[in-house]
Amino acid sequence: MKKPNIVVIMADQLRYDFIGTQYMPHLQALQADSCLFPNAYCASPLCVPSRGAFFTGRYPSSTGCLINPWIEADKEHGFVDEGVTNLYELLSADWDCWHAGKQHLMYQPPLETREGSAVRWSALESNYDALLEARAHRVPGGARFRGIVPELTSGAITSVGNYSIPATGCYEPGFDSFFDGYILQSSLDAIENRDRSRPFFLSAMFLAPHPPFDVPEPWYSLAREVDLPANVGQWFSGQSPLQLYNLPGFVGARYSRDDWKEIWRVYAGLVALLDHCIGELVTRLKAEGIYDETLILFTSDHGEMLGSHRLWQKMCMYEEAVRTPLLFKMPASIAGVGVCDHPVSHIDVLPTICEILGVEKPGDLPGSSLLSAMSGESTGEDVFIQYDGNGALGNFSRCIIRRSHKLIVDIFKDEIFFELYALASDPQETTNLIVEHADLAAELFSTLTEHMLATRDHVALAPDAIQRFILRMDGLASA
Repeated sequence: MKKPNIVVIMADQLRYDFIGTQYMPHLQALQADSCLFPNAYCASPLCVPSRGAFFTGRYPSSTGCLINPWIEADKEHGFVDEGVTNLYELLSADWDCWHAGKQHLMYQPPLETREGSAVRWSALESNYDALLEARAHRVPGGARFRGIVPELTSGAITSVGNYSIPATGCYEPGFDSFFDGYILQSSLDAIENRDRSRPFFLSAMFLAPHPPFDVPEPWYSLAREVDLPANVGQWFSGQSPLQLYNLPGFVGARYSRDDWKEIWRVYAGLVALLDHCIGELVTRLKAEGIYDETLILFTSDHGEMLGSHRLWQKMCMYEEAVRTPLLFKMPASIAGVGVCDHPVSHIDVLPTICEILGVEKPGDLPGSSLLSAMSGESTGEDVFIQYDGNGALGNFSRCIIRRSHKLIVDIFKDEIFFELYALASDPQETTNLIVEHADLAAELFSTLTEHMLATRDHVALAPDAIQRFILRMDGLASA
């Protein structure tokens, strides 16, 4: 039996609530042929550890990849451990493997520089820079789109980081010189130049809608006005004040709800640009006559706060940052169309791909194949998420989701803050129920700490930490 092709399309920093909107008609068309998981979650709300978990099927604490390796002092914690198997390695013997776009599955030395790699690496950053230089075009973004923020290094020392802020602008060189125009063309070239005697694997890693919000026309002017969710520009009394020490709060808290209106407008245009790329890829697969026999997986590495809770970017545990769109367009030989509402994790994706493609998966993966869920069976599994700092080890967060309840543990230096939300009745996480539902919070915390021990988490939480916090919060409420 001929093995199916596989195309993984990953967005960067796409909010889940843009799925099904007017800005993504091509994705909606793909969804009509697919099984959608609307309650899927990343394993970490940060690019490098999220992708490390996605492509290996293991939690960040198990891969060793906890942060983006930008700060030298903590850089060793930004790479997947040698010997941890990834999707490329599992498929390279039988599939013609191509990677186009952002390469944040980080090993040391980098996968793309290793001799004898069976993967054809294209649209990498160095090639893009050379293309822009040849065209005399500037790189999207620049100093106006970045700002300085405090960054905790090694959990103890404050350094100064330089990261994206929600500035907006129009990228005048146009789409062909934009990040995603380059990635799209490289993806289309991969389809055209594939080895047609073998099944095909394309990993199309787009940058949109990640900042900088320096967007080419017609997408810069596409959206006139966007309806903002009620929690944009709002700080809620029960949310963790420790986020003000973290990039999301340090940057996001300075913007009002009115400020976010223009930012949302340009972000929506960038989402539409991403959708254009999805449409072009699907059109080419159909023109090549391989759409029906191809497994297409669409997701995002994480979400974007975009002003919700007065926060910016990701790096926290609220729904806007950790909930990620996930859909599978199955090969024609396998049924799988509809909506599966169960909470699932990116950790489940690799075992699902292995089962669909008939590839033997590593024996000790913690996730479960989602094929049974596509048939209507409940997964019934808890979802775990972790965050260990941005470019260095610093602000730590842990999270467990059980059905419609979410417990968040936020840590900065020696201080811990807990949040509990009922997602079904409070999807925008406006009311922290940690005191009212102390027993449930303690039960979830116990399971979370067991998971942390099982995955060799470097963060240790005292068993009575949540009881002490609840007593303190109850006392403050009664005062």
